[in-house]
Amino acid sequence: MDNQQLQKLVEDISMKDFQKPFRHLACFNPRLRTTGGRYLLRSHNIEMNKKYLDERGVEELIGIIKHELCHYHLHLEKKGYQHRDADFKRLLEIVGAPRFCTPLPSNQLKRKMNTIQYRCENCQELYLRKKRIDTTRFVCGKCRGTLIYQGFKEKEVNK
Repeated sequence: MDNQQLQKLVEDISMKDFQKPFRHLACFNPRLRTTGGRYLLRSHNIEMNKKYLDERGVEELIGIIKHELCHYHLHLEKKGYQHRDADFKRLLEIVGAPRFCTPLPSNQLKRKMNTIQYRCENCQELYLRKKRIDTTRFVCGKCRGTLIYQGFKEKEVNK
């Protein structure tokens, strides 16, 4: 799918689900990393993350388009267009748009990180840290014992 096909898809969804025309530009933005799409308040354009189409398929992309069109139409009507607004939540429910997009599988792989382990010499309490600490300056928070460096451990976060 290219930008022209995306533009046509957004216009069709706008007319079908919102009964209102989409009169601005919709395009793929390759710089988007953590979000499925975004509505730009000043230009009224919609930018989409192409990774969602590639990794999750057309259905997920359509859900994201509906979400961004909710922002678009409510903003133009001068109603509550932010995620916390009741107007926005109500319109999401009416058109069947998701409030948040599902995480990408490629981003889930990046969420693994190496952690450094320290163990207390006295009480055996385990401490996991992202950065190394100076064991001559820091002690156990439970018993004030000496911390012993244990090495790196791969840890999965929010899988």
